[in-house]
Amino acid sequence: MKQPAGVILAGGQATRMGGGDKCLLPLGGAPMLEGVVARLQPQVAALALNANGDASRFAGFGLPVVADSVAGFAGPLAGVLAGLDWAAGQGHESIVTAAGDTPFFPLDLVARLLAATEGMAHPLALAGTPDGRQPTFGLWPVALRDDLRAALAGGLRRVVMGSDTHGGRVAEFGGAGDPFFNINTPEDLATAEARL
Repeated sequence: MKQPAGVILAGGQATRMGGGDKCLLPLGGAPMLEGVVARLQPQVAALALNANGDASRFAGFGLPVVADSVAGFAGPLAGVLAGLDWAAGQGHESIVTAAGDTPFFPLDLVARLLAATEGMAHPLALAGTPDGRQPTFGLWPVALRDDLRAALAGGLRRVVMGSDTHGGRVAEFGGAGDPFFNINTPEDLATAEARL
């Protein structure tokens, strides 16, 4: 299977952080997004950012910015669909998604997601830990984008249900610390600074 494209999901409203773009908050002296890009870019064939609103605020990162095509902040699945549509236009067969507010995700994320989907006609997998599946970290086939579009139009919002519908698998990640620790509150940001 060809190397997937990557899509960083940053289309949320960040209500617990007071609004705005969590991925642009400083972490270790630079915007958090800078570290997320540095972790994901070497693992993928191309990289885009899913975000809504004025794309110019991300101009310094040199990434294409793709907005949700589903109105009303439909959640991460809308970002997955936007990424799949972008990837299809670029000729990619699949994408790997990663959250823009999760600065410590594994450096072998893509390799392990690909390994988990070996033999699948339409490779689909979510990352998992002992605490459960990580819905914003997954491998998604472009071939399923129209099914996802229809499901979103029908009201589907839960990533796990979208994965289960198509027999998605789980790539297990463990080890010390939570590799998918994400930043939702100012306290989380302080924890991440300490972890750096």
